[in-house]
Amino acid sequence: MKFSLGHIPKWVKNRYFIATAVFVVWVIFINEQNLFTTYFTYRKDLKQFEKSKEYYETEINSAQEKLRQLKSNPAALEKFAREKYLMKKENEDLFIIAE
Repeated sequence: MKFSLGHIPKWVKNRYFIATAVFVVWVIFINEQNLFTTYFTYRKDLKQFEKSKEYYETEINSAQEKLRQLKSNPAALEKFAREKYLMKKENEDLFIIAE
């Protein structure tokens, strides 16, 4: 099958081929949600989610370390209760200074 500029193959002139070609070009390049924009948006979101995953993993490790210290050290538990929940002993007075 020889192609020349003057001769267009019959299958290219087919209206279903033309409609499919126009649709494919529209979806890949022209549409607002085209293939490239969607791909790069998802890549950017993936990088952002990976960064937030790292942040939350460090926060989880920090909280687990604090929990381990609270379970093993009674002095740390008392300090945490006094600072976080404003607990006091029976014979103490508690003064709260607001900044």
